[in-house]
Amino acid sequence: MNKQSGIHYLREHREAGSSKPVPVEVTRIRDTVVAGLGDLLQGAFDAVDDSLFELANNARSNNEQNRYFEAMREIRIKRKGVERHFQNTVAQFFSNPPHTGHIQEETLSKQPTADTLSLVGNEDLEEQVALNAMITKAKAHFQGPLLQLQTRFSQVYPEATDESPVNPMAPEHLCSAFTEAIQALEIQIRERLILLKQFDRYVVSNLGMLLDEANRILIQAGVIPNFRYHGKAGKQQTTSGRKDDSQAGAKETDSQAGASDKGVTASSAVFDQIRQMLALQRANAGIPPRASNPNVRVVADSELADLLNALQLPDTRPADGNLSDGEPVTIDLGQVVQQLLSQVDAGDGRKPALNEVDEDLINLVSMLFEFILDDYNLSAPVQVLISRLQIPILKVVIKDKTFFSQTTHPARRLLNSLARAGIGWSRSDEKAKDKLYDKIHGIVQRILNEFTGDITLFENLNQEFEQFLEKENRKTSLVEQRTRESERGRIKSQRAQETVDKLLKEKVARYKLPDPIYDILMNGWGRFMFLAYLRDDVEHRWQESVRIVDDLIWCLHPHQEDEERDQWVRVVPSLLKRLRAGLEEVSYNSSKLDEIMGHLKHELAEAFRTNAAIEARQDSPSEPAEEEIATVHQTAVERQQQLEEAAVGEYVAQIDGIEIGNWVEFRLVNGANFRCKLSAIIEEADSFVFVNRMGLKVIEKNRIELAHEMRRGRLTLLEQGALIDRALNAVVGTLRSKTA
Repeated sequence: MNKQSGIHYLREHREAGSSKPVPVEVTRIRDTVVAGLGDLLQGAFDAVDDSLFELANNARSNNEQNRYFEAMREIRIKRKGVERHFQNTVAQFFSNPPHTGHIQEETLSKQPTADTLSLVGNEDLEEQVALNAMITKAKAHFQGPLLQLQTRFSQVYPEATDESPVNPMAPEHLCSAFTEAIQALEIQIRERLILLKQFDRYVVSNLGMLLDEANRILIQAGVIPNFRYHGKAGKQQTTSGRKDDSQAGAKETDSQAGASDKGVTASSAVFDQIRQMLALQRANAGIPPRASNPNVRVVADSELADLLNALQLPDTRPADGNLSDGEPVTIDLGQVVQQLLSQVDAGDGRKPALNEVDEDLINLVSMLFEFILDDYNLSAPVQVLISRLQIPILKVVIKDKTFFSQTTHPARRLLNSLARAGIGWSRSDEKAKDKLYDKIHGIVQRILNEFTGDITLFENLNQEFEQFLEKENRKTSLVEQRTRESERGRIKSQRAQETVDKLLKEKVARYKLPDPIYDILMNGWGRFMFLAYLRDDVEHRWQESVRIVDDLIWCLHPHQEDEERDQWVRVVPSLLKRLRAGLEEVSYNSSKLDEIMGHLKHELAEAFRTNAAIEARQDSPSEPAEEEIATVHQTAVERQQQLEEAAVGEYVAQIDGIEIGNWVEFRLVNGANFRCKLSAIIEEADSFVFVNRMGLKVIEKNRIELAHEMRRGRLTLLEQGALIDRALNAVVGTLRSKTA
């Protein structure tokens, strides 16, 4: 077996040092898994190396480039050690398996809550969130194989119990082993996140084949061979019977997530903290628990869902059927629910009321839509469309309480996708001809017309929308790629022409050249230099083209020393030959090229004979005074420029923080605005190129111009994070201020 897989090392060292012998049934799984993970990890590290090289190649500054190269070097040097550490730790999981329950309790205690978010470093929080997302996604995607494997491993290991099951291959254990292994790498958070992303992509996302192989080995060994996983309805539901709705409400999050998805993500931690703050508000207001009040009948979830399904609200849709017309719709959800409850009469004289869980959820939905209706980052049409989904989302939340605690909830993902896809909309866009608008409008229309409580509708709509976006994004990406290439070519040509013009003007300004010579240099040879500049990265002729200009001017200059005159004789034949070849290449005045070259030879011969073909330009007495005045004026301009640069200094840092793909909004002097995406940063020209949703260029500015726009309030950076996550963070801040 490949030595790189680490199996020989593990057999020689890990088993010898294990505190417990590895069960016979597990030895084969361990070797297979450790070898497979080693191979997958190599692919991840290769991808990290490629990513860092690409980032270094496109870096905006030398410091940034050096940072990426240093990270590449650090990872390359310590890569084998990290791989060995990871494999050793995973092998040890099979010798001393961690109990899933214990790990989850530790994970829960380490999750960032609303109270501890401010105490956690931004970098640690970013890494923790990325890690949690990776684990949650893996546990949801491999839910069936993980549950089967956990059940079988718990039979193999005698110390496993129902309360503390065992699964050495649980995603949280593997991710923990990797994060522990990369602690030795001295790299910054951005490079660390790249490493985690590629680990997710190449290792965690491919766990399925290793999980299936482990299950197959245990089945062959006769460990629960007939066990199969049939979805989320586990055996717990067959024995528990129908429970009280208030109890089910408190536990429904875990049951809907599945038996293998009990780890609490950062999102669910924030959600739990919100519920705690809402409970604190009730306690401070002296509101007793509903269940303890004999005069109150707590309305069950199923009854509340039926009431919402039967709800008849006034139709607020425009007469023309365009759901994005007008202002966002505002609905007092608390008042709507109270009106529904007032219509309920159980005949026992008790007043119907919500349980605390449902009341919290309704309040949270209201706060969610308050944020949405006030969120400037949402484009106006999407804001109006989403505002019409308040009642459907309330139905979703009552039906499935994992909406706020799970980032993968279908309705939550759909809302996030709608907001993200429509971020580039401007008021001036023609919605009637817009396929994306039609798609979003149709999705909202279907939810309003068809949703009665079946969450599958959101799953289907989200799948359709993702397929639509994938197709549209492919088209847009091609247009945007052509736009970038066109802009890079245009800017490179413009820079080449400016460089050639500036260089030639500086060189010929010092001497009075005969008109034919001046025309050859500025109009003929300038074309050759322009092409040489553009092709210099391939042909390397730019410096040679500049030397020919210097040689020609030198040969036209008076020379009296014998050595200089001897050199003149050696240089001129080659100079004329190279000049003619270059002028022919650019087709400069081809019909009269022989005549032009004859004039040039004549001027050179006259210069050699008379030593006076070119006289050094003499400064007139008035020129120093004019130059002094110009210098004074230039100094004043420079001083004004320094003041301007100082004023925009703080904004330049924000401009440098904009990344490719970020959306911004420009406001014009006439009050109109438009949204666009940063498509390219062309460093050599200090040019930021922005495109619209179709991938077409709409504006181009340099760094200082953008900073001035931001200082004047005419440029706004748009937040592109998931809509619901941003809303939850805003709700946390609001509740904190109320409970402080």
